[in-house]
Amino acid sequence: MNYSDLAPPYIRAIAPYQPGKPIAELERELGVSGIVKLASNENPLGCSPLAVKAMQESLETVALYPDGSGFELKEALRGRYGVEHARTVLGNGSNDMLELAARAFLAAGDKAVYSDHAFAVYPLATQAVGATGISVAAINFGHDLKAMLKAAVERQARLVFVANPNNPTGTFLDAAALLDFLRALPPQILVVLDEAYNEYLPAACRYDSVPWLRDFPNLIISRTFSKAYGLAGLRVGYAFANAQVADMMNRVRQPFNVNSVAQAAAVAALQDEDFVRRTNELNRRGMEQITAGLRKLGLEFIPSYGNFVSFKIAGAARMYRRLLELGVIVRPIASYDMPDYLRVSIGLESENEKFLAALQRAIGEIK
Repeated sequence: MNYSDLAPPYIRAIAPYQPGKPIAELERELGVSGIVKLASNENPLGCSPLAVKAMQESLETVALYPDGSGFELKEALRGRYGVEHARTVLGNGSNDMLELAARAFLAAGDKAVYSDHAFAVYPLATQAVGATGISVAAINFGHDLKAMLKAAVERQARLVFVANPNNPTGTFLDAAALLDFLRALPPQILVVLDEAYNEYLPAACRYDSVPWLRDFPNLIISRTFSKAYGLAGLRVGYAFANAQVADMMNRVRQPFNVNSVAQAAAVAALQDEDFVRRTNELNRRGMEQITAGLRKLGLEFIPSYGNFVSFKIAGAARMYRRLLELGVIVRPIASYDMPDYLRVSIGLESENEKFLAALQRAIGEIK
């Protein structure tokens, strides 16, 4: 018998999430060495030395279960943001936050709204609980909040996902636009504001969404330690929400979903503001380097507020493959309905240089 038939139809219909190709896999496939991975928006600086030290010290207790409540990490977050433990949810990366919100507040037949070209986990999390996803047409590859509001109200959605900045397009919504959206949305519709790339925003664009929780009890703010803090391999995310909303998310959260090493590293990483500052500065310089190179090659790209940039190129699938052969891993984003685009993460100066040189060579070969 076909055992997949035992799963509900909405599970069988899910197209699995495709992560960026790891270096080891490419080495096995092509035998290429000196590979540069610019596919998964990872921090090229690694992580804070304080986090490394905390991880090493935490190894002494790995035979014990972690603190299931995450007290120390919640306390560190409270010290930074002033949010009480009862309004904080911890997760196995910010993906966990998105799935917990869907599991807690969506059921079969319910609806969730998100934008075209937005993070792939939104439709996955929605479909995994049997709910219906409503993808709203984007404007210049970014969220059309007015259209999303209209769709949410008219279709009686239970949940809206908003990414700021958005992955994979890098587009940005300013605070005024977000506040207008929240004010107009009925309070029974929950909003997940996904701020995974929040720390990369330029100073002129930065805003503080945490105080908004007082006025909008339907708001869930989702963040991660995977990007600017450089802890992608440990998977630590968190959410701030109304205490009742957080309580429901915690009810469906797996026990011990954040391991002890990850908790220790996140507490230490949160203290190293200098590391985040250096990360931001490196990203700014790298963004200028890569976008200048793309302009020189005559390639169109989407202005980005994250640590990556998506660019348009003829024969994107062939170009992706040729870049792999030249030892550079980028990300094809055809699955985001952007078949003519590739996304490249910002790396170290030497990594960015290798990408641009490989891209120039590939363009010359494929023309």
